[in-house]
Amino acid sequence: MVALAFALYAALRDVVGPAWASAAVAGAVALIALVLAFLLTRKVRPKPARGDSKNLTAQFVELARERPLVAVGVVGAAAAVVIRNPRVLGAVIAGLFASRATTPKR
Repeated sequence: MVALAFALYAALRDVVGPAWASAAVAGAVALIALVLAFLLTRKVRPKPARGDSKNLTAQFVELARERPLVAVGVVGAAAAVVIRNPRVLGAVIAGLFASRATTPKR
């Protein structure tokens, strides 16, 4: 990279003078840095997941919309379990706030 910058400076020094040749080299390096920054920071489009596109939460919300009485019954049953055994509520809250294990990328 340094050799390329010096070669560009040497080629332009006699044509436009040393000050403008330095400016041209700085501009070329800035342009290369801009292109590299763009290439490295662009958003990667994730691959679509195989199988069903709906996650478990989306399926529960869809079930609640289709059958609201079933959803009320499920909420009532969950409330009864939590009232009878508060440790279940503690386990659910601990599970929600626990950090997730990271899986290595392949």
